[in-house]
Order: sequence, then C-alpha cells, then structure tokens
Amino acid sequence: MFAAEIRITSDDAPSIIIALSPEAGRELPRTKASVRTEGGTGIIELTASDASAMRAALNSYLECIRITEDITKITR
Repeated sequence: MFAAEIRITSDDAPSIIIALSPEAGRELPRTKASVRTEGGTGIIELTASDASAMRAALNSYLECIRITEDITKITR
C-alpha cells in the first residue's frame, strides 16, 4: 500500500479544497482520496494499492490544484 499527503498552505487553500471535494468523492480503481482543511491549510490524503495508481492520482490532483490556482489568478 502506498500513501501520500499533499499540504496546501496558500491563501487559496480553502477554495482549492472545495473545488477538489467532488473529485475526492469519485470511485477510482486502486486509489482512495480524502480532502479536508485544518486551519488555513488544505490537506489531500491519497492511498493506492500500487505505484502506478499513486503516480496517476498524484498527477491528477497536482494538475487540479494548478488549474484552480490559475483560475483564481485570472478572476482576481
């Protein structure tokens, strides 16, 4: 079993977590995800049954974070 935790400490962390919540609720083969906030920090916890599934999940969530930050910058 593989596990990873992504911590988001930017001012946009709460809105990023809100945007990612539906993604975390999706059923994915070999992968589980949960998202939450602690104070002003966004936390994404990932578990996967193998390295390939973990790599795919990390790539997916990091890309979603990047897109959310880009959208936030554009709309400011």
